[in-house]
Amino acid sequence: MPAIWVLLLLVAWAALAIVFPVVFAVTLTAATGAALGFAYLQAWRTLTPTTAKGPSPVPVPPVAYRHYLLEQVWRDWWAVAQAAVPWAWRTGRTAMTRVTRTLLGGLWGFFLLPLWLALYLGVAVAVLPATVIGMLLTACYGLVVALGLAGWLVCVGVLWLVERAFMAYGRILQTCPHPFCYEKIALPVYECPGCGTRHRRLTPGTAGAFRHVCRCGARLPTTIPLGRYRLTAYCPHCHGRLPERIGRVRVEPLPFVGGPAAGKTTFMFLAIRALHARALAAHGRLAFVDRLHAQAYASAVREFERGGRLAKTGPELPLATMVDVELPGRRHRILYLFDPAGEHFTGATEVESLRYLDHGEALLFVVDPFALPAVRRALTEEELAAAERAAPSSEEDPADTLQRVLNELRTRPDRGRQRRVAVVVTKTDLLRGTMVGRSIGRSPAAGDAPRRPPARRCAAGWRRWAWAT
Repeated sequence: MPAIWVLLLLVAWAALAIVFPVVFAVTLTAATGAALGFAYLQAWRTLTPTTAKGPSPVPVPPVAYRHYLLEQVWRDWWAVAQAAVPWAWRTGRTAMTRVTRTLLGGLWGFFLLPLWLALYLGVAVAVLPATVIGMLLTACYGLVVALGLAGWLVCVGVLWLVERAFMAYGRILQTCPHPFCYEKIALPVYECPGCGTRHRRLTPGTAGAFRHVCRCGARLPTTIPLGRYRLTAYCPHCHGRLPERIGRVRVEPLPFVGGPAAGKTTFMFLAIRALHARALAAHGRLAFVDRLHAQAYASAVREFERGGRLAKTGPELPLATMVDVELPGRRHRILYLFDPAGEHFTGATEVESLRYLDHGEALLFVVDPFALPAVRRALTEEELAAAERAAPSSEEDPADTLQRVLNELRTRPDRGRQRRVAVVVTKTDLLRGTMVGRSIGRSPAAGDAPRRPPARRCAAGWRRWAWAT
């Protein structure tokens, strides 16, 4: 009887030995395919969610998300590996436990031992090809990331050069118009239109080359040519709001320099009105950046039409009157018109507080002729009384005002070399009624030196400023 059992056992083993390679190969292929299939499924689940949640959640940043290839890509890889490897180990162990109990759990286990061995070896050996394929996929993963980062670096460099070339070609200047700041701005702070988060470094960089993704999901352009100028901008120093299109259009600071009651404010509003008329005639555009400045201009125009006099400028440091001007021929400027009270020019300390003088390439010097000592000495008593009724700037000699401003400009790195300086003589209508000014406006006699024309073109700011002598 034992001999019969031994014979049957040998026959069964011989039969199973024939199918051993087939069972082993099928088991090896199935185990390897199952492991890789689950890894691909996990990768699909990790990489395709449309939200920041998922098998590999994306941490919500304080401002903007970092570039995917710099950080999140490795979190996703680790999430896939962390899920696939333990799953393969648990599944293989569970499968072999059940197979062992099924095939070797009774007397028939002696006959099915070769089958069990083929299945066990197939599952065990599947670790090797699965590991090799996983390493190859990881190497390909790293290669794709490296190529992506190389392309990202190229895009960052090209966009940086394009923006620098654009700003150099347009001579783009960005400054702050707000009192107690007046700083030159390299890069404004931009506000996200979706959630209001302010981005201090909205440039091609670690958060993206072409776009930054805000914490709310909004995509923000990183350069001026891509449309960054359409976002609301703020000064990085004082957090004051900056005009629209800053960075797209050159800011032209234009300081009005003159003593108390020299007529700076009156001339500024009259110049804006003349510039507005020219813009309309040329089918251009002129708009105030701040609604309060538009209201102040409208009020001043109404006062002029009534024949009244504008109120005296307050003693506080000035907020620039910002005017966005667009004329045909690609002449676009954002004018910062600084109109401080004349008292700010009566002392060296007061002049030093006008830090906007550090940035401008132009200067407009407003002179009240009745503030000149020589003119006042030449007036009769009646003429002097008439001049007093016009509120002359008698508190400050224009020469002293000019000297203080020049001393301040000489402290600049460029030694105050203004490209354009305009001199405006105000109250000439009253001056013509005096003995000193009777010759103003007359045709020059033969042999007289030619007079300076009343208006002259210049290339900074709005392209035309009034001159009078």
